[in-house]
Amino acid sequence: MKVVKSLLLGTAAGLIAVGGAQAADLPLKAKAVEYVKICSLYGAGFYYMPGTDTCIKFGGYLRADMILGGAGDYGFNNSTSSANGGSNNRLTNYYYSRARMDFNVDTRTATEYGVVRTYADMVFTYDSSNVTGSNPSTSSASSASLGLYHAFIQFAGFTFGRTVSIFDAPWQSYPAGGPDSIPGGSNHVNGVNQVAYTADFGQGITGSIALEDETSASNGQSNLWNVSSGTAAQFVTGVYGANSWGGTRSPDIIGAVRVDQAWGLAQLSVVGHDIHAGYYGATEPSGHPGDKWGWAVQGSLSIKNIPTGAGDAINLQAVYTDGATRYNFQSLFPQAFFMFGGSSAAYQSIGFAGLADGVFGTGTGIDTVKTWGVRGGYTHNWSPNWASAIYGGYASASYGSTGKGLICANFATFAVAGATCNPDFNFGVVGVNTVWTPVKNLAFTADVSWSRLDQKYSGFINAPAIASAAKPAAVYELKDQNSVTMMLRAQRNF
Repeated sequence: MKVVKSLLLGTAAGLIAVGGAQAADLPLKAKAVEYVKICSLYGAGFYYMPGTDTCIKFGGYLRADMILGGAGDYGFNNSTSSANGGSNNRLTNYYYSRARMDFNVDTRTATEYGVVRTYADMVFTYDSSNVTGSNPSTSSASSASLGLYHAFIQFAGFTFGRTVSIFDAPWQSYPAGGPDSIPGGSNHVNGVNQVAYTADFGQGITGSIALEDETSASNGQSNLWNVSSGTAAQFVTGVYGANSWGGTRSPDIIGAVRVDQAWGLAQLSVVGHDIHAGYYGATEPSGHPGDKWGWAVQGSLSIKNIPTGAGDAINLQAVYTDGATRYNFQSLFPQAFFMFGGSSAAYQSIGFAGLADGVFGTGTGIDTVKTWGVRGGYTHNWSPNWASAIYGGYASASYGSTGKGLICANFATFAVAGATCNPDFNFGVVGVNTVWTPVKNLAFTADVSWSRLDQKYSGFINAPAIASAAKPAAVYELKDQNSVTMMLRAQRNF
């Protein structure tokens, strides 16, 4: 029995050993494939990131633009994107092209405190070159550029990072399309760094407060002229002195209330804007003016589902500013520009304009600039594939008596007898466009706009030469100026 028992135990042990060896030789079972799952919590286009409870969405557009008649998005100014657009000579581009790709990433995660959201919007652009003088070496070559329009985190009603301002209307400065140069309200389409909080009171009613960093020249900070250092060569380009901002002291303080319902939208926005200058001269002992607070108030109204057709809309807004000019002559509007035209009484005619939050001279305080403006647009859908719009904007800038006195003292040094000095001006834009959408998310646009500078200077000036515009020193007639621009666009959204 002992022998039989030993044989049985030995046989069992051998079988176990052989089985273990065979099992070790077999391939391990593969892990289950983690397929990307659709996330329906936040609308179309979201997917769960594998292995997480975070949903992500990619989007953007590719756009090709051609601008005719003025060479640039503005068609009249001396801005970086269209240098000598207002010179109206052989240095002016008769057409201007742009290729752009926008890419955005949106992530959202549900938590016990609500949704945590991150959003980034990156823009890659390739523009036409510009000519900035009669010497070819001064021309700017075409080159690619990268912009970061949005990069923010949202959590429990708070927004941290870069995005549009809560002061803005939802349509920014495009009430029904149109060029970048429409005045009559704020525009932060390129984003502004901020900390904001929005409270939702239900039924489409929200209230928001924000601290926004408007120190970038492309956002909410216009010029702050120190007129003591102004020169005639600068003056005739709309630059009335040194731009004399000091360091940061306070962000812009903004509040807004919005009602957004099926009938449309209504919004009221207010802002306080600190004006903090540097010094009267080059060093500290020269002294400085005291700070002043500028402010602005804006009302916006959108009416949807109007009787003229499904999807038709009217967008309107009005704004008043005192020492916060960029909330009217918005972020993409040039803050100093000139335009040349013909004249039967002088070498040529010229119109120029300069914008500022305030003006000061040696020993004076800051005299703020006041502005008001309106803009609006109406869009009509002829069919699911065709839509047309009409739009316009008009704004006025007024300098205070002290500021005018300082500016006009410099004007007198090159004015011809009988000329009158008044840096106030009005600017208006009207236009129409038609959009053809042959298939979903592909659109072709034709947009024509007319701009007018209504400047308040009159008479003649002995203007110095402007080398960048190839303009000679000569007698020029002070005159209102006009510009017509056409934009042709193809855009594919994805």
